[in-house]
Amino acid sequence: MQSTQPISDAIRNFVISQFPLARKRGVTDSDLLLETGVLDSLGILDVVQFIETEFGLHIEDDELLPENFQSIQNLSEFVQKKRGAA
Repeated sequence: MQSTQPISDAIRNFVISQFPLARKRGVTDSDLLLETGVLDSLGILDVVQFIETEFGLHIEDDELLPENFQSIQNLSEFVQKKRGAA
């Protein structure tokens, strides 16, 4: 499987640019975005829109699972799997 680092970098840059708490705390790929309050339900929708636009993917409603949005690492792995399935 290819490295998810470029995907992680793009997602991290988006999260830091869009969410003040992420800027304030700084986020790593393994930080828990939901538990720490960096992402809320509206934030998840922003991330979904970014992923769909940035990576040319369509995220189905049944893929909006907390584990997919738990961390930047989880998001990157999710995108990588979606790209492989596309």
